[in-house]
Amino acid sequence: MINALKESLWKQFGASIDMLKNAIALWPEEYWDTDKKFFYNAYHCLVFLDYYLTNPPNNFSSPLPFTIGECEDAIDDVIPDRIYSKKELLDYLQASREKCHRLIEGLTEEKLKERWIEDPGTMNYSFVEILLYNMRHVQHHAAQLNLLLRQGINNAPDWVARAQDK
Repeated sequence: MINALKESLWKQFGASIDMLKNAIALWPEEYWDTDKKFFYNAYHCLVFLDYYLTNPPNNFSSPLPFTIGECEDAIDDVIPDRIYSKKELLDYLQASREKCHRLIEGLTEEKLKERWIEDPGTMNYSFVEILLYNMRHVQHHAAQLNLLLRQGINNAPDWVARAQDK
């Protein structure tokens, strides 16, 4: 049973990550530094994808540093230290995709019983629930990026039904 769960969870979570990747890849380079809303949305999603895959969460350290503060285009006050290139974001996405795959592949009955608890305890989820929460978060922001693509260039990537590779 656990192998079927791991396979289904990966195929759907991986597909969400692939949809995010396709949206970031489609955004035109000439808009990268001018339309900060797209960048901040993509960056926010990637940081939290990685964060929610880290247990315990206080061990989290992003390879693309950020500060906590206020910025009118930023989401949730996670502000990157600079505008990272599309390649840097796509590399970070690939590393997080691989991290996600390894984590799901390594799931055991015992691991599923663990808790993901954010200090000071505002978020307290079972391990499988934080994975589902994370997948929904990625899909939410992939959809926002697709809307920005439709509005900005009248184009958006196709739906990804299942992750095809590891």
